Amino acid sequence: MKIIMHNGQIEEHSFEEQIGKSALRHTASHILAQAVKRLYPETQLAIGPAIKDGFYYDFDRVTPFTEEELEKIEAEMKKIVKENLKIERFTLPRDEAVKFMTEKNEPYKTELINDLPEGEEISFFKQGDFTDLCAGPHVTYTSAVKALKLMSVAGAYWRGSEKNKMLTRIYGTAFASKDELEAYLNMLEEAKKRDHRKLGKELGLFALMEEGPGFPFFLPKGMIVKNSLIEYWRELHTREGYQEISTPILLSRQLWERSGHWDHYKNNMYTTQVDDNPFSVKPMNCPGGMLVYKTEMRSYKDLPLKLAELGLVHRHEKSGELHGLMRVRCFTQDDAHIFMTMEQITGEIKGVIRIIDEIYSLFGFKYHVELSTMPEDHMGDEADWVTATEGLRKALEELNMDYVVNEGDGAFYGPKIDFHLEDSIGRTWQCGTIQLDFQMPMRFELEYVGSDGLKHRPIMVHRAAFGSIERFIGILIEHFAGKFPTWLSPVQVRLLPITDRNNEYTDKVEKALKAAGVRCESDRRQEKTGFKVRESQMARIPYMLVLGDKEQAEGTVSVRRRDSGEMTSVKPEDFIDIITKEIKSRKSN
Repeated sequence: MKIIMHNGQIEEHSFEEQIGKSALRHTASHILAQAVKRLYPETQLAIGPAIKDGFYYDFDRVTPFTEEELEKIEAEMKKIVKENLKIERFTLPRDEAVKFMTEKNEPYKTELINDLPEGEEISFFKQGDFTDLCAGPHVTYTSAVKALKLMSVAGAYWRGSEKNKMLTRIYGTAFASKDELEAYLNMLEEAKKRDHRKLGKELGLFALMEEGPGFPFFLPKGMIVKNSLIEYWRELHTREGYQEISTPILLSRQLWERSGHWDHYKNNMYTTQVDDNPFSVKPMNCPGGMLVYKTEMRSYKDLPLKLAELGLVHRHEKSGELHGLMRVRCFTQDDAHIFMTMEQITGEIKGVIRIIDEIYSLFGFKYHVELSTMPEDHMGDEADWVTATEGLRKALEELNMDYVVNEGDGAFYGPKIDFHLEDSIGRTWQCGTIQLDFQMPMRFELEYVGSDGLKHRPIMVHRAAFGSIERFIGILIEHFAGKFPTWLSPVQVRLLPITDRNNEYTDKVEKALKAAGVRCESDRRQEKTGFKVRESQMARIPYMLVLGDKEQAEGTVSVRRRDSGEMTSVKPEDFIDIITKEIKSRKSN
């Protein structure tokens, strides 16, 4: 697939490459704009970028587009694809570019041109009778867009500001083949069935309330899932030599200015007054970790020092961006900060990578890794950034891990490694992160006494495996479609007595299960057994024990697994042995 790059050069790339996806979908956004201008020429154009899994274009139109109009637009787009229009790039001087867009009555494009820095090249892309202001990249012919689909219509403020006019945004997706598009649409249908907001409500895990938008309420069954994850996290971190700490949610603004968060993150922070002094609710745990380090003088013999924290953090997200447990305003971050010497960097980074790999493997996740380098808005000397970045790169290469470099996307205080999970239906989620930081130890004047008796500054790693425990639970709900592994399931066994005659025997079995630490409950309603089995399956309970006269007489239970129609007759003590071993092993589905 030939692609016209930002500089006008033509390069060969496949759709499997990110640049290939971006170019094809960016071209699809121009095809959308061309179709709209053909059908509704009075519509004014705003912007139309490629995005993850698709593209969108923003339009200024008196009335929003209807579903029927979307069908017409999509049909026109397919005509443009069949026309196999050649796509060509050209540039204009600023004055000519402004005149060109003004004559076309495109005020949003004119505004964009006027806001470009002096001396910046102003490029356009032309396909047939349609020309758009654009930096690219694009494919060379419209026929490369083999499969496309318009997905939805939404409102969007011009340039994302509520002070500006509300525009109409049309979302779509595009692929290099019809089979890929069909697979994507099937995945979306499956995703709807797995929506964690729907399942979370059905399974009684959490609630989203108008009284606290972006602040999820965890219900008793949801707390079992959350606490089970935390218990696993604590076991793992104790084994790996971490020490758990807890730092305050509310800390003085002076601390956040010292850490650099106030300059780089204040728009996402909640603030208040304490004794007439400005305080902020913590959006991150790291400054508190710095203060814990400083509570005593450290020696090189204390390093690496691993401080772990399950810290509740708050970040102000726009209401339109909130999404169940995936995008919230408060969440529990499974944070840890490792303080080390320069010589320990590679070894400690490798240790963190192994922990994260162990966690993701437990749940059956595949993942890919990105190494993000120095952003424009950064703290500290470039030489430190080079050293930090090479430390991360070396760890990845010594572990023979594949990774891609994400230029300029590091945190403002250091480069990072991000882990992107792939769930059971192929979607990716960014969760784990490792960030190497030379800056914060310097800002907080952290020190340790070296073997030479002199004071030195430690290097620090920020890292998280789950990322946000709440978000990770949302991902797990969708990954497993609510069918948690037995060790995570809020109810692991449901006992189903056939008649009231079997209640006393049910009590005996239930008592034995609970004594063994198995989470269980009984359904003693006067309903048919088949009905109670179906309801237990709807509740995603891993095991159902049917207890009737036969089982009672023989001293057995009939075991039915969640996804199996077969029942096996075993002694209660044998079943307890089986399920407790399964729970202890934390075996995934």
